[in-house]
Amino acid sequence: MARLVIVVEKASDWGSYYPSVDVMSAMDYLRQPVAADDERTHVINLCRSYKYLGTGYYVSLLAEARGHKVMPSVRTVNDLRRRSLYGLDIVDLNHKLTHFLPAGGRDTTDFGILVYFGETAYPALQDLARQLFEMFPCPLLRIEFERDRVWQVSSIKPVGLHTLDDAQEDAFAQELDRFSRKLWRKPRARKLYRYDIAMLVDPNEAMPPSNKRALKSFIAAGRELGIEVDPIDKNDYQRLAEYDGLFIRETTASDNHTYRFAHRAEKEGMVVIDDPTSILRCTNKIFLNDLMVSRKLAVPRTEILYRDDAKGTHEVVERLGFPLVLKIPDGSFSRGVVKVENEQALAEAAGRLFQHSALVLAQEYVYTEFDWRIGVLNREPLYACKYFMSRGHWQIYNHGAKGTAKSGGFETIAVADAPPEVVKLALKATHPIGNGLYGVDLKQVGSKPVVIEVNDNPSIDAGVEDAHLGDELYLRIMREFLRRMEHKRQGGSH
Repeated sequence: MARLVIVVEKASDWGSYYPSVDVMSAMDYLRQPVAADDERTHVINLCRSYKYLGTGYYVSLLAEARGHKVMPSVRTVNDLRRRSLYGLDIVDLNHKLTHFLPAGGRDTTDFGILVYFGETAYPALQDLARQLFEMFPCPLLRIEFERDRVWQVSSIKPVGLHTLDDAQEDAFAQELDRFSRKLWRKPRARKLYRYDIAMLVDPNEAMPPSNKRALKSFIAAGRELGIEVDPIDKNDYQRLAEYDGLFIRETTASDNHTYRFAHRAEKEGMVVIDDPTSILRCTNKIFLNDLMVSRKLAVPRTEILYRDDAKGTHEVVERLGFPLVLKIPDGSFSRGVVKVENEQALAEAAGRLFQHSALVLAQEYVYTEFDWRIGVLNREPLYACKYFMSRGHWQIYNHGAKGTAKSGGFETIAVADAPPEVVKLALKATHPIGNGLYGVDLKQVGSKPVVIEVNDNPSIDAGVEDAHLGDELYLRIMREFLRRMEHKRQGGSH
């Protein structure tokens, strides 16, 4: 179990609370001898100020140098000094704040709240408080709002423990207790692991990237290498800094918690797969298409349809002809993908898709009995699969089937047995995206392959993608985590 250290600038700052062995003064912490200690230590820095080169700043700085997980981190301290990061318009904030304005009522032009570990006394502003805490993890924050025509965040400032009144001290104590219990609520196994990886999963996801047997295989592979792989879910955001790495095994999107987890983990200096850059680059098909075309990589003929440009849509049809495949930019597992055979079907399908996105891809229809999926890890091929079309359907997944979505068959083969031109194009497609874990979908007509898309969070299901390599597939991925974590521990970057 991690050791908790609460650092205060002066002993009197803790005077309102019960004495605790977890509390020490800033000077005592700074004077501690540096030890090569494998014990996990999490530091909550409650110094009065984090001013550059001040006492509080050095507590966070030296905590990081000692390998301790500290809140706030030096990066957070520096970010809080950059006002450009939080000059944000908050949608619907004016309506929410109306109920909590001081006596000045609608004439009031400024307002502030205290946030304790992401919690606030104003329920209507709780989501906002949590989001800002996720952006700037700091024990005590004061968020100031100002109104011209709309409410805006005017400042986000760390607050010293010594400035709190009695009621605020009680609220802080309650949230500190809740936060620390949440962060360290899971006892560690007696066996010491060299590293710990958080594996983000959604137990209720209908079509997760990995089935339950695959998740167990990742855990087993990690333990074989001295890594504890700990499944977490979206409610464990505040535990993230406890780990050395993050492995995302639920469907990613740039506008939900998966991206926030990846971004936070990267800021904490953790090894992350999928990293936030890969998520951003892979989850939007319009970006991917332009990226492939700019690298002169073969893709089906593709154009963009615009919501308010009927004339442009007609011209696209003249150039590409029917049938056409329409795609919303951020669909996954064949969702948001429609095949249209004529003008009427195009108008109906485009109308539905434009409800979700101002831009829609229109792509020439390329028929093949199966799609290739080449798994790529750190710029090297990992596995090769053929995904066959769902019976009686033109896609791998048939979401129109009764009950759950139906998928076609598969055949997993050795990478060496896959067509060399397919593997070569898959590697070229991932090169401008990054060095993470990807699944490249390709079609091959004759000897010419084309890239359909690059997935940042590829399916790895027990019985499918591991059909050729077996346990070795999971070991290879965990070995890559191990290599990167050891490199980081030695002071390098992966």
